[in-house]
Amino acid sequence: MNTTIRFRIKKELDPIAEKKIIRFKGSLIAKSFTDIIYFDEENQEYYVHYFIIETSRRKEVTDYITLCIERDSLLDTVTLLY
Repeated sequence: MNTTIRFRIKKELDPIAEKKIIRFKGSLIAKSFTDIIYFDEENQEYYVHYFIIETSRRKEVTDYITLCIERDSLLDTVTLLY
């Protein structure tokens, strides 16, 4: 069975935050959590990015995303949606 992982990212980013977001999304792909990350416009301020994983890996992925958000100081930029 599969589950969808969703996270919200601000649209307006400074160049440093932009690089961190690119690195963050690249690391999700590099760690084989997904092959592609989709996104939709949520409103004028945010995009919602998402990908599908096996339900058994949900905790591993959400823990990794939380770690990246804290490590890269993206608390004001990225929000994991449950």
